[in-house]
Amino acid sequence: MLGNFLIGLREGLEASLVVSILIAYLVKTGRRHLLPKVWAGVGLAVAISLLFGALLTFGPKGLSFSAQEFIGGTLSIAAVGLVTWMIFWMAGAARTIASDLRRQVDAAEGSAWSLPLIAALAVGREGLETALFVWAATKSAAAEGGTTAGPLLGALAGLLVAIALGYALYAGAVRINLGRFFAITGGFLILVAAGVLAYGVHDLQEAGFLPGLNNLAYDVSAAVPPGGLLGTILKGIFNFSPAATVLEVVVWVTYVGIVGTLFLRKVRTKAPAPAPAAESVVASA
Repeated sequence: MLGNFLIGLREGLEASLVVSILIAYLVKTGRRHLLPKVWAGVGLAVAISLLFGALLTFGPKGLSFSAQEFIGGTLSIAAVGLVTWMIFWMAGAARTIASDLRRQVDAAEGSAWSLPLIAALAVGREGLETALFVWAATKSAAAEGGTTAGPLLGALAGLLVAIALGYALYAGAVRINLGRFFAITGGFLILVAAGVLAYGVHDLQEAGFLPGLNNLAYDVSAAVPPGGLLGTILKGIFNFSPAATVLEVVVWVTYVGIVGTLFLRKVRTKAPAPAPAAESVVASA
C-alpha cells in the first residue's frame, strides 16, 4: 500500500505542479480567459486515464490463463519501464519545468487546441502511468489471495495528498525542495519497481513464455507466510514474494544494481545549486 501511495503522490504531484504552473502563469499575465482550456485538457486526461484503467481491469476477462498471465507480465514490465523513465526525467526536469511550460504556453496562445493539449498530455502521461502501475500492483495482490482494496486506497490517498499539496503550492502555503523530494521518492520507487518487474517475469514464466518456473532461488514461506503480517507488508510495499525463482531474483538484483547506480550518479552530478523550492517555481510562473 505504501508503494502505491508513493506512486499516487509522486505522479499526482507532478501533474498538480504542471497545472499550478499553467494556472499561475495565465493569471499573472492577464489571460484568465484561457483557464477553461486548461481545465478542459485536465478533464480529458482524467477521463482517458480512467478509461485506460477500466480496459486494463476488464479487458483480459474471458482469456485463457496463459494469455492473461502473458498480458499481465508484459504490462507489468511496461509499467516498470514507464516509472523508470519518470524517475530519471523528473530528477532532471524539476529545475526547468516552469520555464519550459511558460514557453509552451506562449507558443500555444494562438491555437485553440494547443493549450488544452499541453494540459492533457502533461496530466494524461502521469495518469496513464499511475493506472498501469496500480493495475499491476492490484493484480499481484489478487494473485496472492490478498485484497485489491489496499493498492487502490493507497494510490487514491497519494493522489488526494498530491492535489492538496498542489493547491498549497499554488497558494504559497508550503515549501518543498523538488530536487530533494524527487531524489528520495525516486530511490524508494526503484525498489518498488524492481518488485513489480520480478512479478512480471513470474507471470511470463507461468504463461510459458519464459523458462525456470520451478527453479526456485529461495522459499521462505514458512518463516514469512504470505498471509501473515510481515508477508503482507513486504508484499504491499515491495511486491516481495516468499518463494521466488532464480530468474526473478536475477532480474531484481540486475534492475536495482543498474538503475540504482545510474540514478545515484544522476542525482550526485546535478548542478551544485539546490533545486528551487516548489512554491518558488509556481510563483515565478
